[in-house]
Amino acid sequence: MSKSDIFANLSSIKTADLQVKEVSVGKVISFADGIVFTDQLRDVQSGELVSFGGEAYGLALNLEREKVGIIVLSGAEQIRAGDFVYRTGKILSINVSDEIVGRVVDPMGQAVDGKSAIAADKEMFLEKIAPGVIAREGVNQPMQTGIKAVDALIPIGRGQRELIIGDRNTGKSSVALASILNQKGQDMICIYVAIGQKKSTLAQFIQVLEDKGAMEYTTVVSASASEAASLQFLAPYSGQAVAEYFLAKGKDVLIVFDDLSKHAQAYREISLLLKRPSGREAYPGDVFYLHSRLLERACKLNVENGGGSITALPIIETQANDVSAYIPTNVISITDGQIYLETDLFNSGMRPAINIGLSVSRVGSAAQLKAMKQVAGSLKLDLAQFRELEAFAQFSSDLDATTKKQLERGKRVSEILKQAWDLQMSVAEQVLMIHAAVGGHLDEVEITDLGEWEASYLAFAKSNNPKLVEHLNSGPKIATSEEEALQKLIKDFAKAYPRFYKKEA
Repeated sequence: MSKSDIFANLSSIKTADLQVKEVSVGKVISFADGIVFTDQLRDVQSGELVSFGGEAYGLALNLEREKVGIIVLSGAEQIRAGDFVYRTGKILSINVSDEIVGRVVDPMGQAVDGKSAIAADKEMFLEKIAPGVIAREGVNQPMQTGIKAVDALIPIGRGQRELIIGDRNTGKSSVALASILNQKGQDMICIYVAIGQKKSTLAQFIQVLEDKGAMEYTTVVSASASEAASLQFLAPYSGQAVAEYFLAKGKDVLIVFDDLSKHAQAYREISLLLKRPSGREAYPGDVFYLHSRLLERACKLNVENGGGSITALPIIETQANDVSAYIPTNVISITDGQIYLETDLFNSGMRPAINIGLSVSRVGSAAQLKAMKQVAGSLKLDLAQFRELEAFAQFSSDLDATTKKQLERGKRVSEILKQAWDLQMSVAEQVLMIHAAVGGHLDEVEITDLGEWEASYLAFAKSNNPKLVEHLNSGPKIATSEEEALQKLIKDFAKAYPRFYKKEA
C-alpha cells in the first residue's frame, strides 16, 4: 500500500475548497526527519490536521509564538521548503464501522490486510476526554483470561487497566494473546494494537488468532517497526477510538497495547525532533500525560450511559527487571495493578512466569466470581509463605515435619499454576484444580505426574458429575452440598486412579 492510500479517507479535503484566509496559511520554513516547521499559521489548533496540498498531510503539535511544529503523516515526498500550509479545521479522527471487526488496519483506519476497503459509519476522534466519574460505575464483572494464575490471584475486571510488565521474552504478549483467545463466546470485542513490532512477529500473531477463530471478534491496529514514528505515536489512540465506537454501543471491549515502551520511544523521537526540552532519560516532561490521557479512557460505564466497558491491558518492557525505571513507574502509577513476569521464573520453567509477590490487582476480588474467590482466598498468602520458606530451606538441611509438608504443598500449588499459553481453562476447570491443590488433595501425587493428573481429573469430573461442572462455570458461591460433591468427586477419582498416588487415598 502506498503512502497516498493511507489517507484515502481524507482525499475529499481539497486545497481549493479550504476557506483560506491570511491567518490560516503558513509557509514551510524547514522540513527534515518527518518534521515540518512553518510560520504564519495562526489560529491553528493543537492536534489539527493541516494540508500541504495534494495528498500531503500533517498534524500540528508544537504551537509556538513564531512557528508551528508539524509531524508529517503522508505525502512527505511532495513537501519542499517554501510550500504553503493550509488549515483544514479538522481534529484528527478516523472513520469506524462494525466492518472493522476481523480486520487489520493502520492507525488511520485503512485496511492493510489486502481485503476490501472498510465502510465508514462514524467519525471517532483520536484524542478525546475520558468519561467522568458520574458516567462510570465500579468495576464488578470479571474479565476471565482463562489463565489460572491470573484469574485466581490477580483477577481482572471489565473496565480495569491491568499492566503486563516484564523483560523481553518473558511471555508478556502470550498472556495478552491468551486473554484474547479466551473471549470467544463471551460477547466481547477485542482490539490488539501492535506498536513498533516486526511485521513477521505480527503476522504470526494474526495467524494464531485466525487459526483459533479469534479474528471473528478481534481488530488489529498495526504500526510496525518500519512505519514512521508519527504513526507509531498515533496507533494506541486509534485503537482506543475504535474501542470507544463499540463502547458507545454498550459493548464490552478488551484492548491490548503491545507495547507502550515503544510508544514512549516514538514520542521521544518526535519530541526531540520538535526541539522540545528533554528531561529524564531524554523523554519530554509530558510523557506521563502521554499515557495517562490514553489509559484513563478505559472505563466501566453505568447503565444510564450504555453499560459498556473498555478493559485495557497495556504492556511495558523493562530492562534487567528494573520496574523502578521512568516509563515503568509512570504506567504502574496510572494503571489499577500489574502482572509482573520475571526472567528467572521463566528460565526455570514457570509458565506463565508471574511473580506473585510483585503482581497485584487493585480491583481484586470485587471483580472475581464468588466460587473462585472462595477457593482461592488463601492462595496468594500461601504461595508467598512458600516462597519465603523455600528461600529459608536452602540454608537448612534439618527441617521439621510441618515445614516439610508446607514446602511440598507449595511446590504442588506452584506446579498446578503452570499453564501453556494456548490452553485456556473454563471457570469450572480452574475452580476444580485450585480446590484440589489448596485442600491438600495433591499432597500424595508426585510432582512429575501433576500434568497427567490434571488432565485425567478434569475429564473424570466432566463425565461423572457434569451438573456440578456446569454449576461451577456460572460462578456462584459454593454451597455446602457442592463442597460435599467436590470432596466425593476427588475421593472417587483417587479410587479410580490409584496409580497417581504414593499410597492409595
